[in-house]
Amino acid sequence: MVNDLSTPLTGRKRRTRRSGGRFRFPLARVLFLLIALILGGAILRIVLVEDPNGGRPSQEVAITSTRDANAVANSVQSRPATITADPQQYPAGTAPLTTPTSGTSQADNRFGTLPDLLEQTSDGDIPRMSSTGLTPFDAYKRPAEAGALADGPKIAIIVTGLGINEQGSLDAIDSLPNAVTLAFAPYGRSLENTVSAARTAGHEVMLEVPMEPFDYPQNDPGPHTMLTGETPRANLDKLFWLMSRFGGYFGVINNMGARFTASAADMGPIMEEFGARGLGYIDDGSSNRSVAAQLAGANKVPYARAGTVIDANPARASILSALASLETQALSSGSAIGIISGLPISVTTVSEWAAELDAKGIALVPASVLMK
Repeated sequence: MVNDLSTPLTGRKRRTRRSGGRFRFPLARVLFLLIALILGGAILRIVLVEDPNGGRPSQEVAITSTRDANAVANSVQSRPATITADPQQYPAGTAPLTTPTSGTSQADNRFGTLPDLLEQTSDGDIPRMSSTGLTPFDAYKRPAEAGALADGPKIAIIVTGLGINEQGSLDAIDSLPNAVTLAFAPYGRSLENTVSAARTAGHEVMLEVPMEPFDYPQNDPGPHTMLTGETPRANLDKLFWLMSRFGGYFGVINNMGARFTASAADMGPIMEEFGARGLGYIDDGSSNRSVAAQLAGANKVPYARAGTVIDANPARASILSALASLETQALSSGSAIGIISGLPISVTTVSEWAAELDAKGIALVPASVLMK
């Protein structure tokens, strides 16, 4: 029998260590399992419970409806509403825009232009001849009064430079007889108001096109001025921009342009474009070297030439003297066209003069009536 005292110490020590390892408590594994259970529970709550604001303080507040307090809204909801226009804005029996339709669709934009007479470009809509042959000249010109069509002397007055000063333009529109033709510069910020007001009042309107004078650039008509020596394409691009500034005009009139209108090579493509689009052209008469008359005839463009700048000296006595000369011209040749600026003194003097014109046996007519 083996005695414990005789057993080697190394063997006994090994058995004791092996026997103690079987009963040690696995604390680390238990802690790891507990942490995993906590994390798993949190994840399951986020996934399964739709409460993004959970844990945040909240309060329910009743919302009181004010719908029934609005009598106008309740009336519109319960029955048809009648909207009455301001009688001072559009008097009874008149239309917002006086645009002849000539068998085409009615006007549909702020300038009263006809859809069939519009071409869309990158700069905006520009006038064109319709597929039925209707031209902007025929659609937008103002017909003369019945008495003015009879044989007898006739005078047309064109007011230039409108649209830049909104209030001054509106005052001129209100003061002048509706037979007076109004020409608008393409640079005004309020063209929507002034052009629409002019056409609503019964005036026919024109577009002013800036052209190169002899002393350019010391005397500059404005941006997009058509210049001699530039390619026809470059000048046409400028023309398209100018023509897109507003609509409803029956023709154009030059602003300056003594050098440009004297050059057939430069003026020719422009006049050809007017003819293709059905626009009229009036020469302001400032240059005796202008070839506009010949080019207009070759391209079948309705044309006229103004003979007198009435307010070259913007004083009442000088303006009345120029108007008397215009009367003499009309009596001798049958017709005359005068040009004035939109200065208040010019507008007032012409308005008073026009009131007495019938008594002299002379008819005041729109400029388009005198164009061939």
